[in-house]
Amino acid sequence: MRAKISYAVTAAVLVVYFVLAGSRGVMLIRSGTLLTVTFGVAVLILPVIGVWFLWKNTQFVRRANALAAELDAEGGLPVDELRRTPSGRVDRDSADEVFARRKAETEAAPEDWRSWFRLAVAYHDARDTPRARKAMQRAIALHDGRPVQAA
Repeated sequence: MRAKISYAVTAAVLVVYFVLAGSRGVMLIRSGTLLTVTFGVAVLILPVIGVWFLWKNTQFVRRANALAAELDAEGGLPVDELRRTPSGRVDRDSADEVFARRKAETEAAPEDWRSWFRLAVAYHDARDTPRARKAMQRAIALHDGRPVQAA
């Protein structure tokens, strides 16, 4: 729940920033000189890119959460079986063991979105965010029946 609130607050702050930056870009364009119009267009491009990026990330999170809900309904969500240090950090050897099992599961069933979802969780637990995101994108594509690029 804390993550959802943090995401919502961050998104709201970004939207306010995009509106403020966009309004400044429009003001520069209205000035009418070549220099201010050029800067105004440049300033407007940043909020457009930001809105697109925020939209794509929000869609990704919504799809991943939908897969998690579906997997939970099936009873297939991965159980947190990781050992932790006294400070609460994940034990590296434990994460490696779980990761090896998840990787083998995915290699045995490369077209199963469920195995890719669980592999994404294992990558996330190992703090490998780029690979976790790619594995989750693959799980989403497989679930949606879209073609998947070779990894």
